[in-house]
Amino acid sequence: MEQKKNNFKIVSDKKARIILPNAITLIGVCLGLTSIKFAIDGKFSIAIIAILFAGLMDALDGRIARLIKGTSKMGKELDSLGDVISFGVAPALVMYFWNLQYLEKLGWFVCLIYVVCVALRLARFNINSDEEPSWKDNFFEGVPSPAGGIIVLMPLIYSFSGFSKFFTEINYDLLVPLFFIIVSLLLISTIPTYSFKKIIIPRSMTKFLLFGMVLFFGALLVYTFQILTISSFIYLLLIPISYFHYKKIKKEKNITSDKDEGLEDIL
Repeated sequence: MEQKKNNFKIVSDKKARIILPNAITLIGVCLGLTSIKFAIDGKFSIAIIAILFAGLMDALDGRIARLIKGTSKMGKELDSLGDVISFGVAPALVMYFWNLQYLEKLGWFVCLIYVVCVALRLARFNINSDEEPSWKDNFFEGVPSPAGGIIVLMPLIYSFSGFSKFFTEINYDLLVPLFFIIVSLLLISTIPTYSFKKIIIPRSMTKFLLFGMVLFFGALLVYTFQILTISSFIYLLLIPISYFHYKKIKKEKNITSDKDEGLEDIL
């Protein structure tokens, strides 16, 4: 007589698929919190790297969730809460311990503004993320919070890059609060910015893309702060380009009204 197989499982297949992306999200949260500890200890270069790895975890969790069909409402909410910590609270406190604390009340005030804008940006994402796919999926609405978390660190990153020898008269007491205000406004703005999610690469160009990625990450490992400075600067330059590109596509599609029109707001 054929025996029945034991089908006992600790968790269902669906729950098992949910665990991995959520675990990656939590790792990102831990990295964000750890960056604050490094900043308190005065290890600002390691704090930057911790936030950079938190950004890597943020880029991976959603893609892995979709790949293994492990998306969930809990994962979506957890990702947003994690982004507030890793790209809102953590960069603000890192910059506060590095420079803003010497500005006393003004320094803490701009930190609060930045973190509130990150929270507002993520709240908008939770509302608008269920829209139907369209050509607008190639753009974000405003600057995404991971990019904002890196850009707001630019003065600190620049100070480690070695480029400061070319511009010795930089007033960080003015530059840092100015960066906080600009990035805060970009986060809550409706300016279209490139999402880089649906770039179509011809098969013949795949090897060049892979070579370029290896070259970039290799350079990032060797010249970390120099590459971060240049990449952040290029990203800022792309913002007006993405705005005019969006307007051009909109005009080509004969869209004359912005009513009820929203860009994809995936972080």
